[in-house]
Amino acid sequence: MISELRIGDLGVIEEATIPLSPGLTVITGETGAGKTMVLSGLSLILGGRADASVVRSGADRARAEGRFLVDPASEVAERAREAGAELDEDGTLVVLRTVAQGRSRTVLGGVGVPVAVLAGLADTLVTVHGQADQARLRSPRHQRAALDAFAGAPHLVALEEHRSAWARRQDAASELAELDRTMAERRREAELLRVGLAEVERVNPQPGEDTELAAEAERLAHLEDVRAAAARAHGALSGGDGPDEPGASGLVDQARRAADAVASHDVTLAGLTERLAEVGYLLDDLAAELSGYADTLEADPGRLDQVQARRAELSTLARAHGGTVDDVLTWVEAAGPRLLELDQGDDRRAALAAELADLDATLAATAARVTAGRADAAGRLAATVTDELAGLAMADATFGVVLRELPEIGPWGAEDVEMTLVGHAGAPPRPLGQGASGGELSRVMLAVEVALATAPDAQRPSTFVFDEVDAGVGGRAAVEVGRRLAELARHSQVVVVTHLAQVAAYADQHLVVSRSSKQGVDVVTASDVRRVDGADRVAELARMLSGTDSATALEHAAELLERSVVGR
Repeated sequence: MISELRIGDLGVIEEATIPLSPGLTVITGETGAGKTMVLSGLSLILGGRADASVVRSGADRARAEGRFLVDPASEVAERAREAGAELDEDGTLVVLRTVAQGRSRTVLGGVGVPVAVLAGLADTLVTVHGQADQARLRSPRHQRAALDAFAGAPHLVALEEHRSAWARRQDAASELAELDRTMAERRREAELLRVGLAEVERVNPQPGEDTELAAEAERLAHLEDVRAAAARAHGALSGGDGPDEPGASGLVDQARRAADAVASHDVTLAGLTERLAEVGYLLDDLAAELSGYADTLEADPGRLDQVQARRAELSTLARAHGGTVDDVLTWVEAAGPRLLELDQGDDRRAALAAELADLDATLAATAARVTAGRADAAGRLAATVTDELAGLAMADATFGVVLRELPEIGPWGAEDVEMTLVGHAGAPPRPLGQGASGGELSRVMLAVEVALATAPDAQRPSTFVFDEVDAGVGGRAAVEVGRRLAELARHSQVVVVTHLAQVAAYADQHLVVSRSSKQGVDVVTASDVRRVDGADRVAELARMLSGTDSATALEHAAELLERSVVGR
């Protein structure tokens, strides 16, 4: 519930603190005193649209602050904490809205949040009824929601099960449709993969084979030059056949022997002699390897053609998959699993078709349970609201709830819900809003809310706010409106802006918005909000009845107040 509303620089209200208690609170005051601004403040803390035109003349910004008492373990409290908000120790959730030219700011529990977060929480906490909300009552969606709420918690569980089944069916149907839509494309892709994998298997490329063949082709193309170079290098190391043609190996050996002859006399020279010996061994090994390598370079005219043919085959394959043999092998690693996935498409389609058939059966069953719940609730709601309307001076009116079958099952069931009203005996039932006056719609709306609030297991918000619920009514009907609001207030907090004393007399708390003037450089009007009790309350009721506080008006007001207490 809302425990307090504070307003600053909003319309004609300079500063006001409005305490709101459990039960029925009525807000009254003369026309133009600022009752509308109280509702504007409530709208702001409930996430309503922020309009800079509501900022009081001469002020920079308007503000509205609301204090909600919520159960710390409730879903509302959990959603607020998820948004970063904090609750006070007593479970108070503070909401602050400020409105300035071109911008507004929303603070929830000490943390700035988007206004949509606040609006989402407010939908759970508060139901607001005004002239615009009468239009919503004509909406099939809101009528269906009202009937479902009246049906109670077990029905809402069945409805949620149906919605879950419908969502699962939608997912399965979408996947099946996508499979069907892409089946030809998938088959083409699978065929291309098969052809590509078969070609790779035929060619059988090996890792790095293209690089190795390129090197071999380069060598084979210059085979004679390579062999001649190897032979010359071997000759340079080994020398000729005669003693006058020593090669590098022989010269190094001569140097080693010369140094070795006197190495015993000089340590440094001895070390150099050892290094010369190592060089000699190395040169001998190189000469042997060059000789052996030259012997392997036998001319093979056909080998070069074979290498070039293999390179051409690999090149054709590689160009289709990235440019190298390694790219081909990488493609194979991905293509195999993808082909397996595509080949399983038919199996997946068959599984989806079977799943869809099962879900159709489930959906038909859940929709039937929802329909049964609505059918039962429709009769009870129609009878309850009709009884309420009789007490609201609409004795000849009959309220009805009609279920109209849909062409196909949807997320909310197999039917639309239409509320109807028979205005007087002999008249045909007509949809709400067709032919009913604003006052009649107000009373229908109130009767529906009372029915919802008093229904077993019905889910209801903690607070109701009514504006103009008494529009177009008077006399006994106004008394009955007050009585019904008082009945509703036994189950929820109810805040009503009214101009009827018959309604105000039923309040547990009566707040009066009054207008005053402040003299300065300019004349500034402001409004105050005060609670009235005792004689002050009787005086306010007298003003509402006759516009005066004459003895007769005061007597009538006192009598009205006494009757309201007895009539509860």
